[in-house]
Amino acid sequence: MILIDKPFGHNLRELRKSNHLTQIEVVARLQLMGSTLERSALANIEAGRRNIKVNDLRYLKEIYNVDYEAFFNYD
Repeated sequence: MILIDKPFGHNLRELRKSNHLTQIEVVARLQLMGSTLERSALANIEAGRRNIKVNDLRYLKEIYNVDYEAFFNYD
């Protein structure tokens, strides 16, 4: 089952943009860290159409240098 979480995806997209990174650049960094995530999967996560793996979330926390709360801001 896929859970729709548009605020999470929106936050993820905004973090990527605020770090001036493309989806391809983020995926390249993720893959260097051991992820198997592809650009299309990242696009679907940002659009709220796909769930994210815990390890990928951990890697993104490192890439964006933020606390986990930044991903779950629902304001």
